[in-house]
Amino acid sequence: MLADIMLGQYFPGNSVIHHLDPRTKIISTLLLISSIFLAENYQSYSIAAVFVSMIIALAGIPLMMILRSLKPLWIIIILTLLIHVFTTPGTVMYVFGPLAVTQEGLRQGLLMSFRLVFLITTSSLLTFTTSPVALTDGIERLLKPFKKLGMPVHELAMMMTIALRFIPTLLEETDRIMKAQMARGADFTSGNLLRRARNMIPLLVPLFISAFRRADELATAMEARCYRGGDHRTRMKQLKITSRDWAAYGILVLLLGVLILFRISVK
Repeated sequence: MLADIMLGQYFPGNSVIHHLDPRTKIISTLLLISSIFLAENYQSYSIAAVFVSMIIALAGIPLMMILRSLKPLWIIIILTLLIHVFTTPGTVMYVFGPLAVTQEGLRQGLLMSFRLVFLITTSSLLTFTTSPVALTDGIERLLKPFKKLGMPVHELAMMMTIALRFIPTLLEETDRIMKAQMARGADFTSGNLLRRARNMIPLLVPLFISAFRRADELATAMEARCYRGGDHRTRMKQLKITSRDWAAYGILVLLLGVLILFRISVK
């Protein structure tokens, strides 16, 4: 299960999506997420699905990576579907004892499940196609106006990116510690909820120690390289908005317009 968590992973590539400015990708991700919330019918979701599929194809991301990013959350997706199916009032289709499946509930459950899938997929595409360094630069440039208000923009962007970057490392460390403890007789799957929580102690203690050790090593490495924050720092690669980025903005605005028209027409 831990190996299937793809949050924070970067997939190197030479595609059009990879070469977009990181600010464009961050803003486009937010706009795409907003557009998904505008979808309220199967036609709108079909348009969003085609658009997201085109992005995946252009980025050259293997389909298995996208499916693996969804795998850890399939329980939440199915639970969302079931809650809407059995709790939404409407025309009854099937009856299972005290529970009734309604036509409106099935429709609403499918739409909400699709929405979750799109949200996870679009968020994963940002990290799949943007390196941690580029992501840091993009976040810092977008937050630059807040620097006049005294916000430590560079440090905030650095912390966010380091946290995102170390998610795969911590997951790998968790998997290694779990296998080592299971080899020593630890059991993380059997028993009631309280017993399982108690059995997690042999996992959490070494994991916290390892995380603090990695944080200390990272701080020492940054100090050894004379890191002093964002003041008076220059960049080897300057961010620059190109025609590709403007084209991406134009396509997203077009998508938003189409979804808004579908939303208005339904009403």
